[in-house]
Amino acid sequence: MSNDLTSRDDVREVIRQKYGEAALRVMNSSSGACCGGDVKEENAGCCGQLGGGSCCSSDVITGGLYSDLEATEIPETALLASLGCGNPTALAELHAGEVVLDLGSGGGIDVLLSARRVGPTGFAYGLDMTDEMLNLAERNKAETGLENVKFMKGHIEEIPLPDASVDVIISNCVINLSADKDQVIREAYRVLKPGGRFAVSDVVTDGELPESIRKDVEAMVGCVAGALDRDAYLSKLRAAGFTDVEVQPTRYYKVSDMQDWAPAAIAALTQAERDLLDAGTIFGAFIRAVKQ
Repeated sequence: MSNDLTSRDDVREVIRQKYGEAALRVMNSSSGACCGGDVKEENAGCCGQLGGGSCCSSDVITGGLYSDLEATEIPETALLASLGCGNPTALAELHAGEVVLDLGSGGGIDVLLSARRVGPTGFAYGLDMTDEMLNLAERNKAETGLENVKFMKGHIEEIPLPDASVDVIISNCVINLSADKDQVIREAYRVLKPGGRFAVSDVVTDGELPESIRKDVEAMVGCVAGALDRDAYLSKLRAAGFTDVEVQPTRYYKVSDMQDWAPAAIAALTQAERDLLDAGTIFGAFIRAVKQ
């Protein structure tokens, strides 16, 4: 396959392959450490380098997202498989007894943290399309002993839950990977109960991205090429019926942050394009909305 994005199915398969490889690396790791000397080279490409938590806090995208206390509440492999750009469990302000759904749940870190937050009277679902990530998530669930958790295989454009069955939708740097974001947002609205909350972390842009970024497979898997513009994100949420919509920037990314995992796209940039990107075009954000 060329490095250019070609079709929805091609993009989905590349994402499935890359995230599956990331899960297998974690499951097959003998050291359990996420900050070995070759991590950056071997694991780049899935929303930045593989890592998360204080262990890999040097990575600008995935590092430092979870507190040391949160890291003690989940298996190490769940933390090592975190490829997100935020901490939606903190964003969502979860309450006991709530039902939570994580779109693109990966190794299960946010689902397991959510299950602890909502307690035995609540429930946490995780939805993912990658078998390897689901296997890792099930292993992590077994290690925690949590019973108020269910991982489901499927696509975030077709959520396998009934209407009005969820109190909170969370997601960690996954919606940008979808080729049909309007459908994802409509589905999130459908399964939320009245008064339900949409509280996700995602990569967002402020202005147009250069074509070399938008068309690059590595930049897509790295959670940048498919990122929505801030105004477009707000418009799509409102169009689906959400109110109280908000995009709150949390981390701004520079060209140097993408150099190792999207080299072809970065090499094709002009100096003017580099300067524009470094001025705050790409950022991680908390996105909030409410279903009335």
